Amino acid sequence: MNNHPAKFQSLLFILFFLLAIPNLAYSKNNFSIFLDEIASEASSLGISKKVINDFKKSTVFIPKVIKYDKSQPEFKLTLDEYLKRVVTPLKIKNANKKYKENKEILIKVGNFYGVQPRFIVALWGIETDFGRLTGGFPVISSLSTLAFEGRRHDYFKKELLNALKIIDKGHISLKKMTGSWAGAMGQCQFMPSSFLNYASDWDKNGSKDIWNSKGDVFASAANYLKKVGWSNKRTWGQKVNIANFKIKHNKNKVLYLDDWSNLGVLKNNKNKLPSIKLKARLIIPDNYGQYGYLVYNNFESLLNWNRSNYFAIAVGKLSDNIKNN
Repeated sequence: MNNHPAKFQSLLFILFFLLAIPNLAYSKNNFSIFLDEIASEASSLGISKKVINDFKKSTVFIPKVIKYDKSQPEFKLTLDEYLKRVVTPLKIKNANKKYKENKEILIKVGNFYGVQPRFIVALWGIETDFGRLTGGFPVISSLSTLAFEGRRHDYFKKELLNALKIIDKGHISLKKMTGSWAGAMGQCQFMPSSFLNYASDWDKNGSKDIWNSKGDVFASAANYLKKVGWSNKRTWGQKVNIANFKIKHNKNKVLYLDDWSNLGVLKNNKNKLPSIKLKARLIIPDNYGQYGYLVYNNFESLLNWNRSNYFAIAVGKLSDNIKNN
């Protein structure tokens, strides 16, 4: 009598498993159908049969990608906490080392595109720790998984087709196209659409290799910034003291520095802001009452790259600590 509940539970488990098998098969079948649909659309875009056949043979569903996509951080870092993690003394030391090691090509790229080299190095450092952490996920399978799953189907389907175009153009093979779980690729973490719009073949070897060629990585990052409005006549912004700020904060308000001075905004050391014809927007991270950041148009270019204020401030902070010598 005492064994009956255990036997009943075992029978229930077996029944559940047997019922799940058709569902698993159905899901795999659906993914296969989805790949066929992508292959058909890729063909209509002129992508070669070889690339399409390789795509259908090698693409797999990656459950871990869905797990990452649906996971949410348990808590939100403050800006100060975030900066302590990403703009560390070691990161600053390595940024200066990488600048010196690549100074010649960085200066050439910076002069050509009109972007200060220190910002190229800072982006490289924040994005992938200077090419060390680029992600090891197969981009085509990751994008296929995300497009199939459906939460942002249209976006990831578009990126998937763009990735197939990149392979078809001969920039990289399907097997070697690796990146983050979300499909960001190479040392500058371009999504496929950004690659098609901004990637550069600096070394003129016929491929835009943002995975292995530093020249292509630097030029692609600089080209991106230039095309979204970067100016090498200005920097990104500055930390300011707002203890005596006189009006309700509006994060979208753009004023000249003199106007911000008149509203009680001071330099971080409490000196007066410089009296120059420069427009800025005030950001107050985490609603702190003592300090904020006056950010200039170049900051908006960094936000075009990544919509996070934290990210853009981190890039700016790291760039400020790179010595141009």
